[in-house]
Amino acid sequence: MNYSISYIVATRNRLTFLTIALETLIKEIRADEEIVVVDGDSSDGSKEYLQRLFEQRKIHQFVSAPDRNQAHAWNKAMLMAKGIFIKKIIDDDVFCYDAIRKCKQFMLQNPTIDLIISNDLSSTLNNYKEIQKHSRLPQFQNWVDGKTPSFTFGDVHMLIRKSSLPFIGLYNTNFVMMDWEYSLRISYLKANIAYYTGYNALSVAHPGTTTSKKNERLIKSQGQRAGMLYEYKGDDAAISLWSKIKINGGRLLHRAKKASHFQTDLPAIGEVYQFYYDYLSEINGDNEFQFIQRP
Repeated sequence: MNYSISYIVATRNRLTFLTIALETLIKEIRADEEIVVVDGDSSDGSKEYLQRLFEQRKIHQFVSAPDRNQAHAWNKAMLMAKGIFIKKIIDDDVFCYDAIRKCKQFMLQNPTIDLIISNDLSSTLNNYKEIQKHSRLPQFQNWVDGKTPSFTFGDVHMLIRKSSLPFIGLYNTNFVMMDWEYSLRISYLKANIAYYTGYNALSVAHPGTTTSKKNERLIKSQGQRAGMLYEYKGDDAAISLWSKIKINGGRLLHRAKKASHFQTDLPAIGEVYQFYYDYLSEINGDNEFQFIQRP
């Protein structure tokens, strides 16, 4: 079977978020698309849940085994993907599949494009109705104009052409902030990147966010190393936008919990995520967006 898109998921012990993400994706999936899941030998029931979905043929590929780190897991998923395009689905974030397919169609019409990135939205579970808009368009434009040799962007809204992997490579397993290094590398290599001014994704921060637990000293040292490798002089983001959102959001929520001010009257998590999906669909449906290419 030739698939147009491979939706790849790497997960470990995040069953609550995983079930929401996969149930939504399974409802959205089309005949020419596949779901690939890499589980890091979960012990919270995720592995058994995924095995059932695989046996029911609701997901197309599934493996469960220990991973050395996050980059290792995502690399396995990318190599397993059979689609023309690869879309990373992070289990605690929210995605607009109509917007993703618009990006896919644009890339089919423009076969030299290696990947598309888009604007991003962000929120925290504790204040889920407060949603922020983010854009890397000015940084993208500076890169297009040759003013900077590289720039950063979050991989949460990235759509990759699989045939471009031999050029742009996989995630560097030596970097904790893997999307930071990956975005700098891809842009420094002068890959053909296009920008979509719509919103492919909404990033969600919460106390269990993996990124929120990163060691600040390690982040800084790895950021400096990547900056030197790819001649990145920095902008308003010391690390990639998606990571910055999740680190700050996760830490704020941790502090709120310790101070006993953490909101306890939130609706069920499924209702919160339904709000997110509805918001993302509405903002993409009510606006006209454009694709911007390098000349």
